[in-house]
Amino acid sequence: MSLLIDILSGVLMAAGGVFCVIGAFGVLRMPGFYTRMHAASVIDTLGASLIILGLLLQSGFSLASAKLLILWLLIFFCSPTASHSLANAAHQRGIKPWQPDQGESSSSKN
Repeated sequence: MSLLIDILSGVLMAAGGVFCVIGAFGVLRMPGFYTRMHAASVIDTLGASLIILGLLLQSGFSLASAKLLILWLLIFFCSPTASHSLANAAHQRGIKPWQPDQGESSSSKN
């Protein structure tokens, strides 16, 4: 049973790491501000959740698992709230969403 838990937690943590790396590439490759923000917030929340779930399986029923659950709740609620606030502030400052006809002009590539 311990070997099965070790394998499952390893797979979950590896999948979470892959999702975090995909989110980082999304931030680098997406053309506009809002699409970059979306890639960072959604994918990284999923990646962090998978990593924490893998760590929960490793910690068993202990104080560490309670701390991991609190950390997961903090990430689960604060990440979407922070990205919404960031998008709202950008909208109020007048940052326009990227349009396909703009090409790479709205990108931060120099």
